[in-house]
Amino acid sequence: MTFILGVTLAAGLLLVLAPWLWRTGVVGASGADVGVGAVPSAATRLLADAGLPGVRPRALIATSALAALIAAAVVWLFIGVPALAVVAAVAAGAGPILWLRHRRATRIASRRGLWPDVLDHLVASVRAGMSLPDAVGSLGASAPAMLRPAFAAFERDFAASGHFSSSAERLKSALADPVADRIVETLRMAREVGGTELTTVLRSLSASVRAEAALRGEVEARQSWVRNAAVLGVVAPWVVLALLAARPEGARAYSSPEGVVLVVGGALISVVAYRLMLRIARLPEQRRWFA
Repeated sequence: MTFILGVTLAAGLLLVLAPWLWRTGVVGASGADVGVGAVPSAATRLLADAGLPGVRPRALIATSALAALIAAAVVWLFIGVPALAVVAAVAAGAGPILWLRHRRATRIASRRGLWPDVLDHLVASVRAGMSLPDAVGSLGASAPAMLRPAFAAFERDFAASGHFSSSAERLKSALADPVADRIVETLRMAREVGGTELTTVLRSLSASVRAEAALRGEVEARQSWVRNAAVLGVVAPWVVLALLAARPEGARAYSSPEGVVLVVGGALISVVAYRLMLRIARLPEQRRWFA
């Protein structure tokens, strides 16, 4: 009953604070409540890259705090070991950030195979005689479905402002992808410098992106077992520890000073081991251009 009341109270507080945590007005292209020249924070950039530009960083902080409180309350009520409650709170508090990072990586991976099609559509539009802004705006109807909203927003933005460079910058912020940065910067340079080699450059870029996506997908498929092994290696010992601590004698043992040292040391070792295994399996990430 105490647990139900605690969860209800936490949900009520979250609803009360919702108007200040989640915006309802117009936001910038990067999703931040900042001016055009402001530098977004790390949390704002992470939310935008994860496809959640309408969520404020303070909402992420509140969600992490709420998750930490709930996890600590659950562990304390069912196990009663303070050290485990603290570890559970830290793990749950980091959960939303880890989920956002996973969502960002998933979005980038899912988009990786779409950019060659975008470049092919651009080449076809430019060869058909369309101007560069019209060619980019037409992707709002011809691009893969996942990318259409960003290009449709670019078309509306350019129609309202008539300024290609600023509209392209907002398009780059909306897409939040390293390959998109390369494409947008190429288009912006072609717009400013001019020339007749744009289709050739776009074809070369399309071939490069296609080959890179195929190679990276193959390598990631071969190394996926390392990530799965890292998750299993970290979670399994804590499941066993929770089962042992659920017994009265186990709870007394892990509540002693020696038990606290064991739990804290095990948590630190788990974090270090998990990070090392991920670093071993991680491929070099592409950096964004002028972001």
